[in-house]
Amino acid sequence: MVLEVLRHEMAHQFVDEVLGIRGQTAHGPAFQRVCQDRAIDARAAGSPEDRGPDRTPDILRKIHALLALAESPNRHEAESAMRTAHRLMRRHNVDAGPGRYAFRHLGTPSGRVAAHHRILAGILGQHFFVQPIWVFAWQPARNARGRVLEICGREENLEIAAHVHGFVLETANRLWWAHRRSVGLSGNRKRRTFLQGVMVGFHEQLELQAEACEQTGLVWLGDADLVDYVGRRHPRQVRGRGRSGVCGPAYTAGLSAGRKLVLRRPVSGAVPVRGRRLRG
Repeated sequence: MVLEVLRHEMAHQFVDEVLGIRGQTAHGPAFQRVCQDRAIDARAAGSPEDRGPDRTPDILRKIHALLALAESPNRHEAESAMRTAHRLMRRHNVDAGPGRYAFRHLGTPSGRVAAHHRILAGILGQHFFVQPIWVFAWQPARNARGRVLEICGREENLEIAAHVHGFVLETANRLWWAHRRSVGLSGNRKRRTFLQGVMVGFHEQLELQAEACEQTGLVWLGDADLVDYVGRRHPRQVRGRGRSGVCGPAYTAGLSAGRKLVLRRPVSGAVPVRGRRLRG
């Protein structure tokens, strides 16, 4: 958040030294307008405020409840719960009007972005109603510049996309170790190939769910206001290259695993269930 605090303070400097406005309060109309034009966080605090459990949006409560059902040992029930969660998210965003946008950084900065990370970023942008962009960030341990994934969108979509990002990466790595043991591999040379297959398989699964939603009339046309927000926040964007084709046993195994991947609810920070508990 250091960079965001710097942007916030530079907005103050711009109002004072460039616009020459000194008759307003520090966070007055001129400052708010400068921040709005550049998608800068205008709040006095340098980090997003904590909503607390009582301020969690209803959509998040419903998604958490469905992801809890996705923990069912019955595979058909688990997949049905995940499909219902995806359909609910799509309906929420199709019906939603203009909203308040924010951003969040996911993961840690790295010098080179692996293919499976790029594919996962694309999945978040295509299926979870946020806009991903790789931004420069500092790597203190290496004392060098790297890149980190930034997602922009509505607060509720950021929350869900952040969970999906962490869950899929963790699950993909766990699947790799299981695959490595099952086929008797002694090293990690094929790890990234396997992980790339997992991401592509998961993407294919979500594509089928999206097609099913569109057949019921839930057609997502995008969010022009979000595109505008990202354009103001990052006026100089460069398009990256698409993923190159890969093949081989490790990729095929990852592809199969990704097609079966089922989202679960977060391990921590889950929305508490209200009401009486059933007796065991």
